Formats: sequence, structure tokens, C-alpha cells
Amino acid sequence: ASADEITLLAGMMSDITVEVLICPPATLVHRAASAADGTPVMIGGQDCHIAESGAHTGDVSAEMLADAGASYVIVGHSERRADHGESDATVAAKADAAERAGLGAIICVGETEAERDAGDTLAVVEQQLANSVPDDVSAETTVVAYEPVWAIGTGRTPTLEQIAEVHDFLRATLTARFGAETGGGLRLLYGGSVKPSNAAEIFAVSNVDGALVGGASLKAADFGQIVEALNGAA
Repeated sequence: ASADEITLLAGMMSDITVEVLICPPATLVHRAASAADGTPVMIGGQDCHIAESGAHTGDVSAEMLADAGASYVIVGHSERRADHGESDATVAAKADAAERAGLGAIICVGETEAERDAGDTLAVVEQQLANSVPDDVSAETTVVAYEPVWAIGTGRTPTLEQIAEVHDFLRATLTARFGAETGGGLRLLYGGSVKPSNAAEIFAVSNVDGALVGGASLKAADFGQIVEALNGAA
């Protein structure tokens, strides 16, 4: 989303009570944060490096994102896991780095098409949760996003029953690990071809607290409709 689109989106947020976060490329974080300053819209990064500093040319630390005006960072996105070979341990370390820098962490989990077809969805998600989510998370600063890899950018969307199965499993697993207060309070986002036409029905699914939106977030008009759908469900 460009600075102009962020400004346009912010103007639509006067009656919104839910949290709205835009995560642009790292080169645009500072400009986006400036555009969103004084509005309900928050800005985050799409990824961060594990280390606070050091010889890591081309990487962006969590502290650098915070300095640029970010308040959150996405870690473990499926494209990072696939394109850069990021392990669950790496994702957990990045979530720890976010906490170190005072950023909230959006930790992504989800299965590939092959894993879904093999009936391994819950096993894959369970392993990713166990190894990607640090032990000392806080419900205030940690978010878990379920993104079925096979539904990202494909126009394919899981059935509402499939989404509910995974999100109920996420809640039960996190509650068993962290207890009712933290595990029950962690926000769970659904990400996979969310658009204005299906947002309301997805937000009505049990344990779906919000959305991780890709292509539909590029235009304020589209993203604004999704935000309004969530606000109506809140």
C-alpha cells in the first residue's frame, strides 16, 4: 500500500474499533509510519533478522524496524519458509528478536497443498506451533496467523469448516501449552485469499480473531471493506 493509500485508509477508520496494521516492504516502513502518524493505522515489517546488530549486509533488524516506526513484524511467513528455507527455530528466534526490540510478533503457520492432501494439516500446524512460538509469549504482543499455503494468491479458499477445524485446534493447542489466560487470549488470524466478498463469513468462524490479508490490502477501498467486516463482527 502506498502512502496515499494509507492516508485514504486512515480516513475511513473514524468509526473502527478493531486494530488495523499495514506491513509494507522495509524500504517503505518509515514513509508509511509517517503517513499513518496520528491515525488508528499501525505499521509493521514483513520480516526481521535475528541479530540486533552485526555483519549482516542487506538484512533488517527488529530494532531497525522499530526505529523506522514499526510496531509489529511478521515472522515465519510461508514465502520466507519456502524461499529462504527458514526453520521453525529461526522463526522462534525472530519472534524473540521482535520482543527484544519492543515489537509485536505475528507468527505464521500453515500447511502446503501436498501436506493438506496427505491429511497432515493438523500435525504440521502442531509442530510449527510447538517450535515456532517461543515459551515466554504474551497475549498482548504475540499473534498467530494460520495461512494455508495452497490458498495464498490462488483464489482458492478453504471451506469454513476447514478454517474452523484448524483455528479451533490452534486455540486448544495454545491453551493447553500456555494456560487459559494467555493461550485463550492470543489473537488468531486467518490468511489465505481473504477478500471483501468472503471476509464477513470468515470472521464469523469460531476462533478467527482477524485476518492476514495479502493482495486485497493493496487498495484502501478493498482493504477498508475487510476492516469494516471485522469491525462488524467484533
